[in-house]
Amino acid sequence: MNIKLFARLMQCELCGVPITGPSKTIQIEGAELCVCVRCAKHGTEVQQSRRRGAPQAKPGIAAPQAPRRRGRDVFDLMEGELVEDYADRIRAAREEKEWSTLDLAQEIKEREILVKKIEKGDLIPEDDVRKKLERALNIRLIDSAEDGASTGGPGRVTMTVGDVISFKKSRK
Repeated sequence: MNIKLFARLMQCELCGVPITGPSKTIQIEGAELCVCVRCAKHGTEVQQSRRRGAPQAKPGIAAPQAPRRRGRDVFDLMEGELVEDYADRIRAAREEKEWSTLDLAQEIKEREILVKKIEKGDLIPEDDVRKKLERALNIRLIDSAEDGASTGGPGRVTMTVGDVISFKKSRK
């Protein structure tokens, strides 16, 4: 892809405006953002090489040839978000089957205290426990991305950091 074309497609990570011309990399409270020239005043400008993750070459030491792949983390494995009322759904489904917490615990082969804490909302179930609960009670505890996706097509507005925070105007 042509560099000039790529620069036209970039959006400011602070205000969301398409970046025309050179972008700036700034740091705000530890986060590095690629922003337009107007938003650059809201943070401390950092060098581009830090953003790219390129290691600083030391004399006599060869730099690695191929970039390393990012390791997988827990967010790569997530199917969706746990529903907010998971405790109520579990309790209602258990009571509908006329099971006690001990009956449910034995069904999913877990301890009763775990089931009680999950039903009270004191504990968020791990994925394996959540799947067992869903299977045993015939309920769904995950909001999948397809369920919550809006029907908007291309041109949907995405939220940026600038939508969430407000800037204090400096007095001069």
